[in-house]
Amino acid sequence: MKAVTWQAKRSVEVTDVPDPVIEQPTDAIIKVTSSGLCGSDLHLYEVMTPFMNQGNVLGHEPMGIVQAVGSDVKNLQVGDRVVIPFNIACGSCFTCDIGMQSQCETTQVKSQNRGAMMFGYTKLYGEVPGGQAEYLRVPHADYGAVKVPEGPADDRFLYLSDVLPTAWQAVEYAHIPAGGSVIIFGLGPIGEMAARIARHRGAETVIGVDVVPERLARSKARGVHTIDLTKHEDDLLEVVHSLTNGRGADAAIDAVGMEAHGAGGTKLIQHAAGVLPDALAEKVFQTAGVDRLTALLAAIETVRRGGTLSIVGLYAGVADPIPMDTLFDKQITVKMGQANVRRWTDTILPLLTDDDPLGVDDFATHRMPLADAPRAYELFQKKDDGAFKIVFHP
Repeated sequence: MKAVTWQAKRSVEVTDVPDPVIEQPTDAIIKVTSSGLCGSDLHLYEVMTPFMNQGNVLGHEPMGIVQAVGSDVKNLQVGDRVVIPFNIACGSCFTCDIGMQSQCETTQVKSQNRGAMMFGYTKLYGEVPGGQAEYLRVPHADYGAVKVPEGPADDRFLYLSDVLPTAWQAVEYAHIPAGGSVIIFGLGPIGEMAARIARHRGAETVIGVDVVPERLARSKARGVHTIDLTKHEDDLLEVVHSLTNGRGADAAIDAVGMEAHGAGGTKLIQHAAGVLPDALAEKVFQTAGVDRLTALLAAIETVRRGGTLSIVGLYAGVADPIPMDTLFDKQITVKMGQANVRRWTDTILPLLTDDDPLGVDDFATHRMPLADAPRAYELFQKKDDGAFKIVFHP
């Protein structure tokens, strides 16, 4: 089959790889009909190359049609239409039972001291072949696969794989009071969807911060107070105070993560690590402060005293300099982590109706064949041609 494979830094190719087969009784095989290109994929494309191996199959936002099921899969049948969460969870261990599927004890990558396996990600998370491919093997499909109705186009349900649950959890963790305010750093797919969800759930003032004009315009069109950081880097706090009765936002969501704008020195460290031999580069990532913390520090500054900080952007550095004194002095509650996808899918699914309150039908800006993946990654990384969300159709 054809699949998008990682080759080197800023290099992906569509290559022939072996067709997946049933390996465990709880497996299923799906024919992929749509697969998203995620901002997290760009971390593999640009920064986290030391943890990749040539030929890794990418992609963790797939949906498709069931082609085969293992002998222990009782709730799926060939022909079912399913969305596949990006994290792989068993559904029956302690952490799954308490709604922390991203920490599944059955699929934890213990050799790397990491949580649940993920599709199409680094060796830190199991190197499980991903969903930017014609077919996909789905472990623990009896629990993980989310059955969705026939009829609407894939875009109605595709984002249950990652974008919707990740944004939903970001808002849930933010604990925005009814009629309250939230500031969201990063208006990419996760940040913008978090803004939509926050408004849907009753936030009165939703503030979005970004540097990309097209992204600012998208969010502004949906009622978000947008701030162009290129124009307000020096007076951001004053602008936020003017929108929040002088206190700061009740909650802040960091949807940017390790590759934030405006941290040139750390960017150089990231790139330097990326050209070291893998063994040395891994040590740099695992022992140094390699993340660009601009967004995180701004979130800490602009959230009000006693507010909540929800971190959904991916960070990788161990020794990042976090201002613990400010967090303590302002009594900020911090919640973070990979999305527990299956915890939220049943809550979100009823919103994916003909009314489309979250605007999923037109969320993607580009739909491309799998063969165009190298161009798609470059477009998305450079934010060219208004690339906001790209969906592949194998």
